[in-house]
Amino acid sequence: MSVKTKPFDIAEHLETDEDVWEFLAEVLATGTTSDFIHALNTASRAKGMTEVAKQAGVTRASLYKSLSAEGNPRFETINKIVEALGGRLSVVGQ
Repeated sequence: MSVKTKPFDIAEHLETDEDVWEFLAEVLATGTTSDFIHALNTASRAKGMTEVAKQAGVTRASLYKSLSAEGNPRFETINKIVEALGGRLSVVGQ
């Protein structure tokens, strides 16, 4: 008997804003810059790429490209995406 599997997609499990923010905070605290950009991609997919792109003032294609593995988004773009997801960037001393 063979077992059928499918790839795990965390975006399918980010159901609330709190889920999204806990996920992004964890990645930011423990991952690399590339990990965070990938996490923004995941969060955007969870929220709906079309809506996030609209809120960020960019095209859907541009959002996909910026958040792809080959993407290199500018800080301004990252900030717009975070704001479109309903958050804001801040600096906190340790």
